[in-house]
Amino acid sequence: MAAASSKDQELITSKDQLIHSLAKGCKPKDQWRIGTEHEKFVYDLNNHKRLPYFDTPGIKALLEAIGEGAGWEPVMEGEHIIALKCGETGASISLEPGGQFELSGAPLETIHQTCSEVNRHLKLTKEICDNMGAGMIGLGFDPQWARDDITWMPKGRYKIMREYMPKKGSMGLDMMIRTCTVQVNLDFDSEADMIRKMRVSVALQPIATALFANSPFKEGKLSGLKSLRSHVWTDTDPDRCGMLPFVFDEGFGFERWVDYMLDVPMYFIHRGNDYLDVSGKSFRSYMKGELAGFEGQIPTMTDWEDHLTTAFPEVRLKSFIEMRGADGGPWRNLCALPAFWVGLLYDSQALNEAEALIADWTVEEMAKLRDDAPAKALDAEIRGRTIREISREILEIARGGLKRRGKLNSDGDTEEHFLNPLQDIVETGRTNADELIEIYEKEWMGDISRIYDAFSY
Repeated sequence: MAAASSKDQELITSKDQLIHSLAKGCKPKDQWRIGTEHEKFVYDLNNHKRLPYFDTPGIKALLEAIGEGAGWEPVMEGEHIIALKCGETGASISLEPGGQFELSGAPLETIHQTCSEVNRHLKLTKEICDNMGAGMIGLGFDPQWARDDITWMPKGRYKIMREYMPKKGSMGLDMMIRTCTVQVNLDFDSEADMIRKMRVSVALQPIATALFANSPFKEGKLSGLKSLRSHVWTDTDPDRCGMLPFVFDEGFGFERWVDYMLDVPMYFIHRGNDYLDVSGKSFRSYMKGELAGFEGQIPTMTDWEDHLTTAFPEVRLKSFIEMRGADGGPWRNLCALPAFWVGLLYDSQALNEAEALIADWTVEEMAKLRDDAPAKALDAEIRGRTIREISREILEIARGGLKRRGKLNSDGDTEEHFLNPLQDIVETGRTNADELIEIYEKEWMGDISRIYDAFSY
């Protein structure tokens, strides 16, 4: 058994420790990094069914095959391999509840490096999948299979969440096993910088949702939505999802985020290989030694870090900021998302321009835009302007930010070209979801099985 870390042993005796844990994320600009995460569905080539954990082809076999390569160490939960970690880079491969296969990329300096990492990962994973009779596809929501068709992964925290989710909303289980996303994690240099980036990110998240909309199907039929994945979050769990109006309050900062998280009900306590069910209970009570069933015990910093992962807003603060509002999608989109947010947030002029663009938006208007984006995508409106119109301006700001960053590849190119897939969407007025809907109706004649050959990696 591995030795306990210092965070496993550090007891939480005051809220100041929690505030400090977020503040420790502050980094000078030359140390800012880009961490990109993306999920994809893995399926059996013979019948397009999602891979179970066991069997071949299966998720366990896929993890083991990747783990045979240099640099990857298995992460075990009991007797089950549930993830891989690269000690040299900090990257990891993990599993979502329905076997969605996720790369959590290393913290990298440029989007050129991010794209190389994505390419290496998808090339390796595709080769292994081909050998075992499996395929991978990037979409925001499973296009064909119902909940009962999907096998759950053998992870203790998912069992607790699976039992708790239906108590809070009608689509929590769909979120767990039928959605895929791409997200990017970015840094800040101070509390004031964090506040600015959080506000811009919350306000503009519906723009990203629309530009990356790529989930119009449910169980082989059109859902009436362009980002069903985004819609799912509207009825998952109101205690831990949705708009964050307090981010725009005058007193927002690290302490206010801590207060928000202390009000998010707990899911579990992790001890050794066991996940102990405390779903719905209060972390505040835990800090007072009054948690029902654990009276007299107080949490560790590891407990707090676990708890931070159990809130699901579309922008989430840890010791970095996570942008979580985009559908999983085609290969080129996996580099477009970090380009979008890095261009807006990692250049001071671009951040100023983005702030100016949203300066007069109200929280109510932003909330409505978020609610409208899953169905209307580029046609959703705020202040009489469509997302498509706003996106033109946003992409111009992001492109300027990337140009001024001046991060060049070996050919002397900046990072600007990674925005090209999004520029195409704005110019044509057609999202990936719009393209899928048209092909489904006209070329596939309603046969969803054809999506696998046409759009797999």
